[in-house]
Amino acid sequence: MRQLRLGLLAGIFAGAGVLSWGGSRLWDSLGTLPSVPLAAPIVLAAIAAVLLATALSIRARLRAQRERRPGAKGVEPLMAARAVVFGQASALVTALVAGMYGGTGVFLLSYLDVPPRRDQAIYAGFAVLAGAAVVAAAFFLERVCKLPEDKDDHGNTATVA
Repeated sequence: MRQLRLGLLAGIFAGAGVLSWGGSRLWDSLGTLPSVPLAAPIVLAAIAAVLLATALSIRARLRAQRERRPGAKGVEPLMAARAVVFGQASALVTALVAGMYGGTGVFLLSYLDVPPRRDQAIYAGFAVLAGAAVVAAAFFLERVCKLPEDKDDHGNTATVA
């Protein structure tokens, strides 16, 4: 399994942001603009919280297993792999969504004197911040689930995420 690359996520974010900014300009020239829902930052923050809770739970279970505590529940490899895939998928989709909201928010910065558009810009800004929290939680989850490096018989190091 490949690790998340920050450059890939930044590229997706930037590309979506530029397209969203251009689309917002075009849409505004037609007289309307799609709204940024208040639920956007709330949903992204909830996803970040789920990813963080998953990472903390797995980390605690791995620590208990490593310290050989009586009654400690181990972490099944398939469950850890599913958690990592969930984190990676969340980070990729969030980079796209946060880029879209970021581009719309940048466009709305020129209309801060109009109260409804100012509110939309604030929602977009919070959505980008919540998106960054999702990406950070996904990287943390991936780090928690990474296997330690092992030496094989030929002296090569092998890492499996």
